[in-house]
Amino acid sequence: MSKIIIISLKDQRLQLRDADNVLMDFPVSTASNGPGEINGSECTPRGWHVVRAKIGGNAEVNSVFIGRRLTGELYSPSLRKQHPDRDWILTRILWLSGMEPGKNRLGSVDTMRRYIYIHGCPDDESVGIPNSHGCIRMHNNDVISLYDNISVGTKVIIKVGSVPSLTPSLDVSRT
Repeated sequence: MSKIIIISLKDQRLQLRDADNVLMDFPVSTASNGPGEINGSECTPRGWHVVRAKIGGNAEVNSVFIGRRLTGELYSPSLRKQHPDRDWILTRILWLSGMEPGKNRLGSVDTMRRYIYIHGCPDDESVGIPNSHGCIRMHNNDVISLYDNISVGTKVIIKVGSVPSLTPSLDVSRT
């Protein structure tokens, strides 16, 4: 059975599911600006996506990425003091690509060109509340678990509403 990632903006939760089972359930942080697709909005895009790339499979916990490249740094409170304005992308990156032309793919709404990821964040940052610049942030051990259990091509639905209850056929029509 194919796995699917469901992200609820309302609940600030991410679930990895197959048709009948919740395989993983994690708190996340999505955009503090709320939902939206426009380039430069710092909003989390809605709708159907696919994991286009997995980056950082062998990186240490707290490894710092800039532009999807390891910097050689490991996050620490002292590193944060040196770079107080940095948007911390740590440990693993799952780069998302929209699947719905005109909604989250191509033109000014292209999720991949907006560099929207599911990624690790400092474990001392709150998750479970909207607090990102558009990406989906997870604590490091959570993103490692997710990364290790999905493949490139895994479908992702980002919904405004709650995660649907378990049914053999997922109702994801309310994105």
